[in-house]
Amino acid sequence: MKPAYLTDDAIQNFIQAALKEDIGPGDYSSLASIPPGKMGQAQLLIKGEGIIAGIELAEKIFNAYDPKLEVELLISDGDSVRFGDVGLIVKGPSASILSSERLVLNCMQRMSGIATLTHQLTEKILHTKARLMDTRKTTPNFRLMEKWAVHIGGGINHRFALYDMVMLKDNHVDFAGGIKPAITQTRAYLKANNLDLKIEVETRNLAEVEEVIEVGGIDFIMLDNMDFETMRKAVAMIGDKFKTEASGGITSETLVSVAECGVDFISMGALTHSVQSMDISLKAF
Repeated sequence: MKPAYLTDDAIQNFIQAALKEDIGPGDYSSLASIPPGKMGQAQLLIKGEGIIAGIELAEKIFNAYDPKLEVELLISDGDSVRFGDVGLIVKGPSASILSSERLVLNCMQRMSGIATLTHQLTEKILHTKARLMDTRKTTPNFRLMEKWAVHIGGGINHRFALYDMVMLKDNHVDFAGGIKPAITQTRAYLKANNLDLKIEVETRNLAEVEEVIEVGGIDFIMLDNMDFETMRKAVAMIGDKFKTEASGGITSETLVSVAECGVDFISMGALTHSVQSMDISLKAF
């Protein structure tokens, strides 16, 4: 089941904006060199290994640019791939294939890198109850695709943006005058504006954890940059009162130890901001 943010309108708006950015008034290289009416075909070649993501998007890009392009999908999003696999075959006007090629590759290479890393890290913590989540540390105007890739890779999408969940981080708490006023004012605002949103509060130490528990009225407690011992104590204090999220500087090396502290979720910005793209190309044949 696709996440709610993956609407047809959202995907098409992204595609049209990206095509406009890349093509502008015209792909003059293709227009100048390819005879009008020239037909061709090309195949998507996988030159890496991991989890493929963006195949469905690739078909939508080709079809949005030129409905006369015929796309045959040979693999599906979430499939394991290796060097030499062919992801799809596209047939139709040669100039249209060339004009839409780069957007397809840019999306699929980055999305597949994200899905691959997400899958690898998720596999490491399957023996715990912890679930891996992304963050808002995404590329501007490409968040839709990056979070889609995390979903394909088996991770969980945290809030999509600032409007679909309340997260009271350290600066919110400090500017609001403390944890209690931050929570109290937030709940009053949501009620006054008829907003039904989950509330998460970031904590930096056990004293703040205890204060959040005492105030209540929230849904998640974030344990930020805590060492393993402190995190285990925080999880024990919270019990089943609220869901817990570990965050802050978590790496592939520390991920398992964090998960074994008993948290419900682990968020990692690295899933989207520090990923290596998969090598993929499109070749005529």
